[in-house]
Amino acid sequence: MRAVIAEDSVLLRVGLIQVLETGGFQVAAETGDAEGLLAAVAEHRPALALIDVRMPPSFTDEGVRAAMEIRRRWPGTPVVLLSQYVEERYAADLLSANTSGVGYLLKQRVADVADFVAAVRRVADGGTALDPQVVAQLLLRRESDPFARLTPREREVLGLMAEGRSNAGIAQALVVSESAVAKHINSIFAKLDLPVVDADHRRVLAVLRFLGASRG
Repeated sequence: MRAVIAEDSVLLRVGLIQVLETGGFQVAAETGDAEGLLAAVAEHRPALALIDVRMPPSFTDEGVRAAMEIRRRWPGTPVVLLSQYVEERYAADLLSANTSGVGYLLKQRVADVADFVAAVRRVADGGTALDPQVVAQLLLRRESDPFARLTPREREVLGLMAEGRSNAGIAQALVVSESAVAKHINSIFAKLDLPVVDADHRRVLAVLRFLGASRG
């Protein structure tokens, strides 16, 4: 499973290479800027692009814009944004354009190798992975309807859904049965007035609503 890494810090880049290779990825290319990233993706067509949000020359949102360009040129390419701080709007920007194969993680997560590898693998497999701190910050901001209708437990479940966890993963985290999780999720769908479509799509819609991202 080929991956490319775009990170301007050489030390962190070396660490990311080691972590990904430990997790079974083959790092096909590494670069420190957005231009090099786009060239690497064009050449290698990777199964995963791991991208720093802030890179040269302005160190603002070069990585985000590069990720959006990757998704435009090579639809379906899984991308994981790495950030030093919680800036959840970047996750919303990506999810508003495409709802699969997207991750937004804080760099401090790299230290927990097993969890980090699990998250990037989930993205590479077409899922989502949002950093728990991003989810927690969003929960604090979503006080207006329809989120006010949700119970504290339903908010916990929705937060774990936004992190990209399956029903089994949510059940394990909350120490409840999978059937209880399914009931909470169905209640969330109803309270958020989501259309009756397939379950996987409704999960995505719920997360998008949670992020406040528009599907256009």
